Amino acid sequence: MFGYTYDAENKWHRFGKLILVTAVSLTTLVYIWWILAIIIDTPAVPTPDLVWAAFNKLFAEGDIQTGLSMWEHMFASLKRFIGGFVLAFVIAVPLGLLIGYSKFLDEFTRPMIEFLKPIAPIAWAPVFIFATTLTLGPILVVFVGIFFPLLYNTIFGVKKIDPNLIDAARTLGANNGQVFYKVMLPCTTPFIMNGMRIGFGIGWMCIVAAEMIAPLGGGLGYFISLQSVLSNWPYVFVGLGVISVLGILTTGLVDYAYRTIAKRMGME
Repeated sequence: MFGYTYDAENKWHRFGKLILVTAVSLTTLVYIWWILAIIIDTPAVPTPDLVWAAFNKLFAEGDIQTGLSMWEHMFASLKRFIGGFVLAFVIAVPLGLLIGYSKFLDEFTRPMIEFLKPIAPIAWAPVFIFATTLTLGPILVVFVGIFFPLLYNTIFGVKKIDPNLIDAARTLGANNGQVFYKVMLPCTTPFIMNGMRIGFGIGWMCIVAAEMIAPLGGGLGYFISLQSVLSNWPYVFVGLGVISVLGILTTGLVDYAYRTIAKRMGME
């Protein structure tokens, strides 16, 4: 009982410390921003108080120029982001497991992957948008941004598995499905989650760039592009802040999913 109490108190202590450090860090960032805005003295870098006023106005009245609320812009970007992520996940993870497990597939696909990997995902935006549709194009841009980090981390995770673990499982009578579920997947899960974390950061950059080209249905990228053209710089900073918050939330969901999966699979 005393051990449980100590662990609970220790957990709350770590949580309180995290909250305190986060608050101090963000407060410091705001003060640095405020000082730089005063020193630079340009409308393109508004002070935090102007951005906060713009934030309240936008979420209360919406985006007058497009007739959309900020929530609608957020959900438009989020839907495209999720669509690109799901497409990348269902292709990259199984493909990465196969490539990591098969030496032949690894050697065969390596030249193709190495040829395509250096191309920035944002560079594909005009191609995908005009070759498909304004709806599907941005989703495909996010797909490319998340696909390669997820694929590479999955392949690396499979190659890091100790071959003795697979041999031991087969010796104990495990079939291919059991080897995959009991050995390969648990051992590769941390690497897959790391690929998702990296891919999510790239994915948000991609969706913003794609929405600047394809504004159909709104979106944060379109909102930022439009407000910058109109020189509504506090509104631009509101859009940047919303993207940052969404990026933090989605990455946090990945961390939560990993901890949940790890507990259920006995990895912790």
